[in-house]
Order: sequence, then structure tokens, then C-alpha cells
Amino acid sequence: MRVLGIETTCDETAAAVVSLSSRGNGDILSNEVMSQIAEHAAYGGVVPEIAARAHVDVLDRLVERALAGAGCTMNEIDGVAAAAGPGLIGGVIVGLTFGKALALAADKPFIAVNHLEAHALTARLTDGIEFPYLLLLVSGGHTQLIAVRGVGDYKRLGTTIDDAIGEAFDKVAKMLGLPYPGGPQVEKAAMDGDPQRFEFPRPMLRRPGADFSLSGLKTAVRLEAERIAPLRPSDIPDLCASFQAAVVDVIIDRIRHALRAFRTENGDPSALVVAGGVAANGAIRRALTRFCGEGGLPLVLPPPALCTDNGAMIAWAGLERLRRGMTDGLDFAARPRWPLDLDAERVNNGKA
Repeated sequence: MRVLGIETTCDETAAAVVSLSSRGNGDILSNEVMSQIAEHAAYGGVVPEIAARAHVDVLDRLVERALAGAGCTMNEIDGVAAAAGPGLIGGVIVGLTFGKALALAADKPFIAVNHLEAHALTARLTDGIEFPYLLLLVSGGHTQLIAVRGVGDYKRLGTTIDDAIGEAFDKVAKMLGLPYPGGPQVEKAAMDGDPQRFEFPRPMLRRPGADFSLSGLKTAVRLEAERIAPLRPSDIPDLCASFQAAVVDVIIDRIRHALRAFRTENGDPSALVVAGGVAANGAIRRALTRFCGEGGLPLVLPPPALCTDNGAMIAWAGLERLRRGMTDGLDFAARPRWPLDLDAERVNNGKA
């Protein structure tokens, strides 16, 4: 079984072909990604209209390369999967429409993939792990702790009540004058810094539940930077290292709380899985490795290239659904918002 996957939810245009291996996980036959960092760098962030136009310019060529790299034609593809949200709606529409057109022209099943579900299932692509498992999803737009109980079966245990972790990294980078994209620049600067120089708050630490809050920490960094201005050469690395250390402490604390909630309803998880672009951060990966090692909990950290947006995760999520007969019609609409746990979303909206 081979599935073509298309990803255009933000500023990476991606296409990939994935097949089901005899071991039960996936074989990535091709994985083409074209980043738009250069197009957005001058603006200090992603410009939705520029992103959508860039997807239009390169997607057809990228799909051709993905098929050629996999050594197959559309006739040999068993299904077409495209990310249908959540994301920047203009970009989502580009990939979704292209995927529908391919499926229609080749008479293949079409699968509309939730971008978050694709991140959630990546560990099954790389490691073939069994359900249920605890997922830490950390990216520029999302910070969630989720019980992954099966394909299409998710329970949100915690989320951010303000900024996502990746968003906080990017905003700290911007206030310190670091170049775009900010998250990796903060991590790079932190390598030369003293993580104990500044005593930043650890929001939500030891509080019940598994929710996150990052806005107070971000504000604390800004106030400290203003207090010691003008910044000396060593100040920015120290600020970055102290900020990153605070984020790591919060993540570990929130995971502890989420594990308790997970075990109450589902028993022991098969693993802790980390996904999303922030999962490429080395300090977070090292802290989670220590935490899981001490607790005897298996840890699955997909390769960094599969933590950021890519077509292979879309193709795999499509394959997981296709093998269970879960396909979609060509009238499936693009979704700027698409929560994994609809019950949690309804509860939150009811409180609001």
C-alpha cells in the first residue's frame, strides 16, 4: 500500500510517498520539502498570502519529484492524502485542492488529514509503537498533551492557555533582536549562556492539571532585558539559556501531571511521544531523555526532519486511515481550526 501525502498548512511545501512495511511501521519512499524561510525572513514571520502563492508556484514540481523519488507513477499509488487543516487557510486550500484534483484524475481514494493527527501518528511511522501512548505536541502554534488511543481517538489532557511554546521562543527571539526563524536562534544562543543567571518564573508549576501558560515567562524575559539594557555580548545568551531552562522545567512538570491523568483512564502508556517543530530542540530532547530514563518510560523522539512539517507524516496518517477504510469525499472543506479532541473543544467553548 502506497500513499502520496501533501502538506501546505504553513510555510513548508511538502510531498512524500510512504508505504506500509512488513514490520507494521512505514517505509518513506520519498520526502520532498521546500522551505520558504528566505521569503518570510524580511518580515520576521510568516506572511499568509506570500506562503499561499509560494505553494502554488512549486507544488506540482514537488509532487513530480516525490513520485520520481519513490520510483512510481500515480497509477501505482493507492491513495492521495492532503493536509486539510488546521493552518493558514490560503495555504491549506492550495494543497487540499491539488490533492483532490490528483485523486479525481487518477481515480484514487482521497484522505483529508488533520495536520495535528499527522504529528500524533509520526511515531508509528518511525517506530511502529502500539496504542495507547502519551503525546507531547509542541510547535509554533500548538502545545498540547494528548492521550493517543487509536486512529481518530484522542483525549486532550492539557493545552496552553495563552502562547504555544514555539510561539514563546519566537517572540523572545524577536524581542532580543535575533534573526528569523527565532526558535532555533534562541536554542543556539543558549548553548553559550548561563541558565542560572536569571531566575525566571515557571508558570503553572506544580498546579493541578496539565495545562501550560507561557505569556508570563515571556513578559519576565522582556522586563529583565529592559532592566539590564543596553545588553552586553553575554547578556543575550544568558537570557536565552535562562528562558529555555524555565521552559524545560515547565514541560517536565506538566508531563508528570498528564501521566497521572493518563494512567487513571488508560493504564500505562506504551511510550511518551514528542512531536512538532519544537521537538527538534536539543535541550528539551535531553531533558525528556533523562526524565523517561529515570521513570522507566519508553521515549519516542522522531528524527528532527520528521518533527517539523513534512509530507511523509501526511502520507502516513493517510495510510493509517486508508487501511481502516476511512476516506473522504472531494467536497471536504479546508479548516483553519481542527482540534483533535472535539469534546475538549466543546467544553472550553461552553466555559467561554
